[in-house]
Amino acid sequence: MDKITLVFGASLKPERYSNKAIHALIDKNYGVVAFGLRVGNIRGVEVHNKLPLKIAIDTVTLYLNAGRQKEYYSYLVDLKPRRVIFNPGTENFELISILEKEGIIVGNRLHLGSFVYRKLLNLIYVSRIRLSLSSLQPVVKR
Repeated sequence: MDKITLVFGASLKPERYSNKAIHALIDKNYGVVAFGLRVGNIRGVEVHNKLPLKIAIDTVTLYLNAGRQKEYYSYLVDLKPRRVIFNPGTENFELISILEKEGIIVGNRLHLGSFVYRKLLNLIYVSRIRLSLSSLQPVVKR
């Protein structure tokens, strides 16, 4: 277990994906440490609610939404993980840019692709509303 994963935004609730990720990592014999809002234990992994965790981290997997990540930017950079994985709902282009400038690999581009896809769908939806509104204007026949 020389590669340790930090589950950042760990939840004690079994239905949460961060909790499921801890179970999956343990099942695959990965070293796991966890940081979350509440102190607790998930299958023998202590969930800490205070930083810093003084340990060499290979991978950080984020389960904290973009709005709550800002206060942890410098901590994540100072941690110097090999990579950071952005899970669905945690995508944050500002943090991605900071990490990439520091030479930290940003993982799971598939999720980032789905983020871009959702943004594109939203843009199409907004455009459709604009088109619908423009169609309410009187049509001038020549």
